[in-house]
Amino acid sequence: MAETMNVQATYSVGQSFNIATGTGHTVTLDGEHHSGASPMELLLASLAGCSGISIISILQKKQEDVTHYEIHVQGVRAAVHPLVFVEITAEHIITGHHIRPQSVERAIELAETRYCGVSIMLGKATQLKHIYRIHEAE
Repeated sequence: MAETMNVQATYSVGQSFNIATGTGHTVTLDGEHHSGASPMELLLASLAGCSGISIISILQKKQEDVTHYEIHVQGVRAAVHPLVFVEITAEHIITGHHIRPQSVERAIELAETRYCGVSIMLGKATQLKHIYRIHEAE
């Protein structure tokens, strides 16, 4: 059965909205005075979170010894309206002990094609690229 999700946006001031999720979380969005993240920043954050959750879960199942993981996401927007992302790059920086590159590549592939709905949706709308670096932990 399909899952229904919902959010409620309540106008605050200027171009600011308070967002309440169906799971009880809140976030402020702002398009003017930077009192909160912009909607497009939140879209990039959603990609980072969704990809990260999928990838770290897969790496843990592969028993990779990850000690630190960061995702840096950069989006390039169109020069004219609508200011959509024309290119998004997600850089996965993984630190650990003897991390196998093939495990990371497979985890990214599975996140992109099967487990991260945000990545799958964005990949249909823009050029989406995932790259990675592995650092050996001390």
